[in-house]
Amino acid sequence: QAQLEESGGGLVQAGGSLRLSCTVSGRRTSSTYACGWFRQGPGNEREFVSTITWNGSGTRYADSVKGRFTISRDRNTVYLQMNSLKPEDTAVYYCAARDGFLGMGLTGRDYPYWGQGTQVTVSS
Repeated sequence: QAQLEESGGGLVQAGGSLRLSCTVSGRRTSSTYACGWFRQGPGNEREFVSTITWNGSGTRYADSVKGRFTISRDRNTVYLQMNSLKPEDTAVYYCAARDGFLGMGLTGRDYPYWGQGTQVTVSS
């Protein structure tokens, strides 16, 4: 069982940057989990943003954020650096985790563990 907690959301102007953090805790170390970021904007379904392997050797991104967002991890924390933010990036961002041996997951159904989410609002 893993517990996840996101932080770092807030209000930013278009073109600005934010860094989200996800702290993973539980009986196992966070390095045994593959992690992902998802988001859900107003009136939208939850969508995949990015994922990273348990050891950080592999990453994947949604086309909509490729080149602007960077996922990384360090010990018990997974980060999402978001640059060149756009109003359409406005959403609640969720961190998710699954057993590392399963590899990266690209859909919400791939992840059994979730955080509560952090709001990101980008003003135009």
